[in-house]
Amino acid sequence: MASTDSPEDNRGFAEKNDASFPILSDVGGAVSARYGVLSESGMARRWTFYIDPDGIISRIDQSVNPRTAGEALVRNLNELGAPTASAGP
Repeated sequence: MASTDSPEDNRGFAEKNDASFPILSDVGGAVSARYGVLSESGMARRWTFYIDPDGIISRIDQSVNPRTAGEALVRNLNELGAPTASAGP
């Protein structure tokens, strides 16, 4: 996940939501601009980029809904044939 918010704001978001993933603080918007998601207001649009192990973007979801993003993420990963995590012993 990338956000144009400050590291402190992102840390608060992660703690509040029990995030188990890293959040890039793209304060200047350079990364967001390179991916074409930096809006006129300086905030990053909510798009999901699916990047394969070779670094190739294999899909872009431009209609991310925060309420259903997790389900959409799993569905897209399954459609792309991404490996699934094993349940463990």
